[in-house]
Amino acid sequence: MDALALLDYAGVSLFAAAGALSASRKQLDVIGFVFLATVTGIGGGTARDLILGVPVFWVEEHAFIAICALTAIGTYFTAHLLESRYRWLLWFDAVALAAYGVYGAYKGLEVTGSPIVAVVMGTLTGTLGGILRDVLANEPSVLLRKEIYISAPLAGAAVFVLADIAGLPIMISAGAGFLVAFGIRSGALIFGWSLPQYQSRPGRDPQR
Repeated sequence: MDALALLDYAGVSLFAAAGALSASRKQLDVIGFVFLATVTGIGGGTARDLILGVPVFWVEEHAFIAICALTAIGTYFTAHLLESRYRWLLWFDAVALAAYGVYGAYKGLEVTGSPIVAVVMGTLTGTLGGILRDVLANEPSVLLRKEIYISAPLAGAAVFVLADIAGLPIMISAGAGFLVAFGIRSGALIFGWSLPQYQSRPGRDPQR
């Protein structure tokens, strides 16, 4: 198995773990764990493949569903051992979005040959699973947190694509993209990195 395939498996399994931890915070039963883990694990990749018009990855390779289910069941029996489940959720999500952001960009580039489409696919693949997880679990959305989220896989996907265009070996390109995405998201979690926020003009209702 090559490194890019490992990124695919890592993205799915870590997103599944984050989804299962979210289920533990809501005190769901084991079926709820499996459902939330699976939706989180395969959500981004499913949307990517549907948009690209290629066979959906988990339909072709059923092992991804098994990985999500096993991860969910394992988390069901071990989540109580973690001191801060939400903190672990965020870090699993950070690694997953970096891995899946790069793999999404790789697949977008392979299918279309377009650098722009590749970056969009990397960003979508890396973020949609976490967004779906928060919506289904009624958790505060990662999109509404102040620190950087979407920009991390976007930057990682862009670095991967640029490195690939420059003719660097695929493993180096993928490694560089992963490190950039994970580094940015890590900085956001540790130091609270954020982009400038929109400020409503004085005297204007910010909700209108």
